[in-house]
Parts: sequence; structure tokens; C-alpha cells
Amino acid sequence: MSFNGNDGTQSTGFITLTGKIKPWALSGPSIQIDPLFPYYANRSRDSIADEIALAGYRTVHYFVVRENEVDGALVAAFQRRGIAVWAMVLGNGSFGVSQLPPEWKGWRMELLREPNDGFQRLSHFAQEYVEWKKKAAARLVTDIPFDGFEVAEPYFPEWNGLRSGVYGDIGPHARRAFRERSGEDIPDFRDKHTRNYYRKVPELYAQWVDLRVDAVNALIGELVNGAGGVRDVRPDICVATWSLAVNGRGDVPGQLREWQGLDAVAMIRCVAPDMHVLQTHWPDWMRRRLPPHYIGGYARIAQAVRAANPNLPLGVQADIGSLASMVRDREWTRQFGATALEGGYDVWTAYEYHLGGYMYDEPPIPLRAERSTADDEVVVSFSKRIATPSVNELRVWSRESAADATGDLIRTGRNDSLRPLELVDAAADGNRLLLRIRNLPPRAFSLRLEGVQDTPKLWLLKGRKAHHNLPEHEVQVP
Repeated sequence: MSFNGNDGTQSTGFITLTGKIKPWALSGPSIQIDPLFPYYANRSRDSIADEIALAGYRTVHYFVVRENEVDGALVAAFQRRGIAVWAMVLGNGSFGVSQLPPEWKGWRMELLREPNDGFQRLSHFAQEYVEWKKKAAARLVTDIPFDGFEVAEPYFPEWNGLRSGVYGDIGPHARRAFRERSGEDIPDFRDKHTRNYYRKVPELYAQWVDLRVDAVNALIGELVNGAGGVRDVRPDICVATWSLAVNGRGDVPGQLREWQGLDAVAMIRCVAPDMHVLQTHWPDWMRRRLPPHYIGGYARIAQAVRAANPNLPLGVQADIGSLASMVRDREWTRQFGATALEGGYDVWTAYEYHLGGYMYDEPPIPLRAERSTADDEVVVSFSKRIATPSVNELRVWSRESAADATGDLIRTGRNDSLRPLELVDAAADGNRLLLRIRNLPPRAFSLRLEGVQDTPKLWLLKGRKAHHNLPEHEVQVP
């Protein structure tokens, strides 16, 4: 017994929609996915796309951690279901270096204090890096027919970095760029007793801040609009730009500009994207009791973008589970999405699909069932990934149903009793359960199952309890 299809999955019959951007990619809910998480490993691509589709998403943002580890077959599986797929690449560095050329070490940023967090921060001022990144992005969207392209996290480190020390780039590439532009050395950020300490030279420091803003925008602009860049090789592709937003006191837009080189209005003017997204900054998403309406504090940034670009779709992003202390449940996510759309945002998204609280809190629920090509097989799709159950422990029953005039299944008193079914075999593929049943009812019926369990070993947060499906959650088999 096996799943059949192009990637070892059961064929679904969905139509492939590629080429022009799907209009719904610029409106409504969407979700970020990172297929390098264990939750997505050792299962078919169709099962991943099936799970995301059943969760109600028609758009995904594929987080490209490394350009040489992108699953084109997964993109195709999404697109067969009419789901739009954005390629979301990092702009300011890389997790891992397997995709980088040998000379990459010469591209690194220099910071006041190195955080040693495993992320390799690469300099916006290193022209060799910018050119390499442009070629990598162009190759990515040429090889794989993504519907959209976006550069997330294109900024300099870090929020309040001048105090924390996680601030840069102050390395040789940045020093050279500033001298070419101003004829001066960059301000000193370490020794407050020096003549050119940044607080003592406000005019020079203002030039430095402007240079950083221009560098962020130039990086994205070159990747997207440069010769041989993304739009050059894929003129049909949609482009989104991303910048940060955060609740805080004082001039928050000014602080983002000063500390991280982010000016959303200037970025949009430089790149001319088809959509802009405000990404929740870590001082907000790390909060344990962050209310779902927190993005009301982003109004000033959003209003500035809208005033300069009234017809540009605007999105907002949340984090729903990167830390154990701030995991957001389904109701929080629902309220966040409603707040975003009611507040005039065109799009909302969240990082990352399987990190949400529903993964830890809810049992697997059967949402759809289909008969397989074999007469004795049924494929049941659940709300989340499941473990392959033991045939000896799994129990299945049928409840035969009649159909009304519209074809919808209804229960009748005569046929409403449960009848045990003889299970021959069972196999799991991600969220899908393939059952082989002897004497499968030929007519439509309601299927009841007992003994299906989720997969806590594959979740980000360990030590969480497993959940079994609730037998009263029956699913209709047509």
C-alpha cells in the first residue's frame, strides 16, 4: 500500500497555476513556512501542501534559508492547489555557509560586539556580496517558478544596537563607502573621549545614517531591478519589500532609520514593489502577553507608507511561536488576522505555520476523506501531522448516510448506527492516513476513527504531550 503521484503522493487533480501572480497573493491571510524544520521532513510534498490548504491558506511565504536548499517540488505541490508561493530570502546574511563561495569571509560585517549566534552577517557595502546575492536570487526564480520574490530582514543590526553593542557594519567595506561619499572617516562608536565620537559630530553622524539607509535600499534595488536581477530574468514575477515595525516611545520611525537603516517610504520609492510588509520586531514578538491588537501601535509607520503609496497593498507579519514563552494559540492568531484586515492592512502573515499554539494544544482532526484508486482504500487528511498508527490499535467504524436533494450527506434514523470496519492496513504520510479496509461501503458514509496520534517529537518545543484524535470528530467519505 503506498501513496501514488509525481513525488510519491496520491494525485489530487488540482490545476497548476503559475506565471502571473495570483491576485489573492496580495490580499487576505497568508503563512510563512520553513521546510527545513523537522516537521516537514520525511513526508511527501503533497501532504505538506494538503495540510496548509486545509488550514485555509491560499498564499505561503517560503522562507529560503539557503538558496541551494530549495524544494522546487514542494513549490509545485502548492501551486497545483492554486496556492501562491513567495520566495522570501534574507538580505543581511546567512544561516550556514554551504551556499556561499570560498571568499565569503571577506564579506562579513564588523560589529561593535559580535553576538556569536550562528548567523553570518554580510556587508551591504561589499559589492562582491551584492553581486553574488543578485545572481543567486535570479537563479532561484529562474529555476523555480515562484509567484513572488521578497527580501526579508535587509536591515543593519540592531534595535538599540548602539547601547547593546550589536551594531554595524563598521568594517572596512563600510569605512571605504563612507570615505568615498563624505571624504571623512566614519564616526567613532566606541570611545566617547575621541574627537569624532558620533554624539559629538551630529552632521557627520547624519551623513552616516543616510548612507546606511541608502545601502539597505540599494541592496534590495540591485537584487530586484539590477541588470541580470530578479525582474530582468522574471518580468512576470511579483515583488514585495519588508521593513520592521515596533511599539515604542518617541520617534520610532526615526529610531528604525538611525539604528537599522530602515526607511519604508524611501525603500518603496527605490524598489517600486507590488506590496510592502511590516515585520513585527523582536521587542514586540518576544512579549509573553502581547495582545493580538498590538499592531495598532504601528499606525504611524503604516500611515506614512499609505500616504506616499495609496494604491500599494500593505501587509503585516507576526511571530506565533519562536520561543516557549510567547506561543500564540489559534484564537490569538484569528484575532490578530481580524485586527489586521479591519485596520486596513491588505495582507497578514505569521512565522511559522507549525510553531503556532494549535500544534501543541489541539488533537489531530480529520478534515477530508477521499477514496483512493483502489476499491478498498480511503485517504483521510488531518489538521496536522500524524504518526503511523498500529493496525492492532487503530479502530474504524462506518455510519452510513443518505444524501439530500443537493447531494449533501444527512443522517437518517435507520442508517445512523455505527458498524465496525475490518482494517487491513494503515500508513501515514504527513497529515494523511491511508487506510485499507475490507468490504469498504460502496455508498457515501461517515467514518469514525480511534487511535490516531500527532507527532510531538517533530515540534520545535520538546517535552509536550501527544494528542489522540477524538472519535466524535467523524469525516464524510463520498
